[in-house]
Amino acid sequence: MAEVVVSGEWLYDGTVPTLVRIVRLDFDFWFALAEVDGTLEPGEGPILNPEGHAYYLRYRPGWVEGERFWPDSEGFPDIETARSAAAEAVPSPITWL
Repeated sequence: MAEVVVSGEWLYDGTVPTLVRIVRLDFDFWFALAEVDGTLEPGEGPILNPEGHAYYLRYRPGWVEGERFWPDSEGFPDIETARSAAAEAVPSPITWL
């Protein structure tokens, strides 16, 4: 199940507060998708941290926790790596809530 572990806001066009979420999954989303599509490379496995989680960014609005989740990023091993990637992806600073 997808769980929001951290949320933040950045300013779109310098004026519009825009939400970014870091979402934890207990599976590798992109691995699972490739597995279903039959496009895994030989020997390819899921990328999860030692606790069995991966963290993804969600920028797009309209998603409600508990519903089906589609990430806007690759998976990250921890929250700090995901925060750094989010900060690099948007044009203004993120205020983490």
